[in-house]
Amino acid sequence: MWGWRSSRTVITLTAAAVFVVVCMLPVLFMLWAAFAEPRNAVSALQGLLLDRRQAGLLYNTILLGCGTAVLATLVGAPLGFGFARFALPFKSGLRLALVAPAVLPPYVIALALIYVGGNLAATLGGAIVALTIVLYPLAMLATEVAVRQIEPRLEEAAILVATPGRVLKRITWPLVAPSVVSTALVIFVLAISEFSVPGLLRVRVFTTEVFTAFAALYDFGRATMLALPLLIVSVVLASIAASHMGSRVVTTRRNVRGEPLAVFDVWRPAVLALISCAIVAMLVVPVAALVREALQSVSIVGFVRNSREAVINSLFLAFWGATVVTMLAACLGYARARAPVGVGGALDALWLVLFTVPSTVIGIGLIGMWNRANAFGVYGTSAMLVLGYLARFAPIGALALAAIVRSVPESQEEAAAVAGARWLRTMRRIVLPQIRIGLLAVWVISFMLAFGEVGTSILVAPPGESTLPIRVYTLTANAPPGHVAALALFQSIVILVPLTLLGVAMATREAS
Repeated sequence: MWGWRSSRTVITLTAAAVFVVVCMLPVLFMLWAAFAEPRNAVSALQGLLLDRRQAGLLYNTILLGCGTAVLATLVGAPLGFGFARFALPFKSGLRLALVAPAVLPPYVIALALIYVGGNLAATLGGAIVALTIVLYPLAMLATEVAVRQIEPRLEEAAILVATPGRVLKRITWPLVAPSVVSTALVIFVLAISEFSVPGLLRVRVFTTEVFTAFAALYDFGRATMLALPLLIVSVVLASIAASHMGSRVVTTRRNVRGEPLAVFDVWRPAVLALISCAIVAMLVVPVAALVREALQSVSIVGFVRNSREAVINSLFLAFWGATVVTMLAACLGYARARAPVGVGGALDALWLVLFTVPSTVIGIGLIGMWNRANAFGVYGTSAMLVLGYLARFAPIGALALAAIVRSVPESQEEAAAVAGARWLRTMRRIVLPQIRIGLLAVWVISFMLAFGEVGTSILVAPPGESTLPIRVYTLTANAPPGHVAALALFQSIVILVPLTLLGVAMATREAS
């Protein structure tokens, strides 16, 4: 089935080639540009290491990453444990409400914090709180999956001779710790890679300096040197996280055995209170702050109408971005799901590393690659934005779809092949119908992420063409707060509506 004439081989190799060109080459280009002139690279790196300004950037960046990783884990891990081990009412709806902040644009959360906390939000601590709200769902979901994979009989046997607290300390925690720590490393990397939150809150970190060096000063060499430490740290820590996760990076429902237990029922009221407080603090308060500020605008509808060109561009580009991301991720995810264990583990690590690459680094890499005379006329068009969405979100889409495809037994494809069915027919009649909800989920999530993407978009957008995220981000400096809040609220509604519909579809499927 993997012969050179097989359609499966042709499609997989084509998808792999597209992935290398769009997702890997921008990062490799940045590394090549940094070391193309060794003498210049060494002198620039020495300047970065000895300059007090760069030492301050390093301190702020590390503190931002550590603070976000610790706080997001402290919030998310107990929530994930609660979802895995307690029979909660309306569990799907509660989980959806807690996951919602992860798909909202980070700068929208930061903007809401400014409306709530004023000048106190425009600090390093405010940036940590904003990124915690955005990233704690990762810790929650990873902990829930890890706890569900624990054999319940271990905890049931232990409770016969020990208290619930001792069972949690001696049985549950050691088994879930690798996943929790690995996810914390990923959160650290995502926090130091984020541009929009520190940029909006005027916190000086490496991502904001990279953007300033390239977009404001047009200093490609300095931007490359500033991006190099950030890129190295991101790659190293993401690689460590992926190696610790191992095969847990790709998990399917067939691996999930854990069920709600009566062992920890004494903590059920506390878990319900924690979930309620988290929903209020992480979702209700930010959205309410946007609503309150937007209502002070003269005309919310009128201001949104004045930005209709940016809105239409964003919807159009997010639609096509999500479509191409899902198509590429489906091909790559299928190949990973059917790959040998060693190859699959390497792909998981590669995709996780690429997902954590800073958006500003990707944007500069794309410009360096495509701003050429023989680049097929791509540069300076809206296609650059779609390429940016592909580079940023195809890796995580491939990881998700690999997990979903693994839930389809390979024996079904083998039986179809024995019956004489070609691979494309097998995919259309057997595999795709079983993963259609997963495909829809990846498309919706890709659409929401693309609709809120600003770090890469603000660099590669053609002159004179704006998207809604770029417009919201740039208007924060000189527009009335009510007008900015109105656009941010509209953007949040556009994102939350498809998330809600997806949650309803998935809950209906689970109930049937």
